Amino acid sequence: MKLDILAIAVHPDDVELGCAGTLMVHAAQGMKVGVVDLTRGELGSRGTPDTREQEAKDAAKIMGLTIRENLGLKDGFFRNDTPEQLAIITAIRKYRPDIVLANAIDDRHPDHGRAAKLIADSCFLAGLRKVETALNGEFQEHWRPKQVYHFLQDRYHEPDFVVDVSSVMERKLEAIRSFKTQFMVNQDEEVQTYISSPGFFDSVIYRAKMLGKMVGVEYAEGYTSAKAIGVRNFADLINAET
Repeated sequence: MKLDILAIAVHPDDVELGCAGTLMVHAAQGMKVGVVDLTRGELGSRGTPDTREQEAKDAAKIMGLTIRENLGLKDGFFRNDTPEQLAIITAIRKYRPDIVLANAIDDRHPDHGRAAKLIADSCFLAGLRKVETALNGEFQEHWRPKQVYHFLQDRYHEPDFVVDVSSVMERKLEAIRSFKTQFMVNQDEEVQTYISSPGFFDSVIYRAKMLGKMVGVEYAEGYTSAKAIGVRNFADLINAET
């Protein structure tokens, strides 16, 4: 199956927080978009791998994903090493995306930055003919995505570009709310986490407003890129009022 955009992220709910709006905007344009979660988030203080799996399925329906799968890497203990790289390379060659969206290059949660490097390296290696992988007993052709972009997460990084997600912001928030064990938790419950409070949820909205303000739209999601970004037409650019 050929995808236009594949988001690869280490935890179920990373995509919802960081790039769900971007995926939905492009899906509405007729593009095929999907998600590969690297781990089941089994080290999370709240919920279980099974509850998070169902929450991820619920969010996928809201986002209109073509596919969503989980590679089952070890939460917290994965490495940028051969087994993990080959698992991601196999997924990249399976879905052959033109663009990969990945975790932030540096963030509060150490898994995010490690995953960013792992994903970027795997995207490069997936294009090497002599790296051999097979799926369902069949040899896979090499494939390298044209671009890898890293979405912003908890820490602020100056974005190289932002995507207007104003038209889908309410659906993005609905997708985040699908993770009932993680967000907007009753504050009377015993186990609370950094992300479980209403204040954290509000910060997601504030961040999107701030990024949107930078280009004169209501809400946006931000990205960094290791490569220079080119455009074919100035008309494609959003120009904030000066």
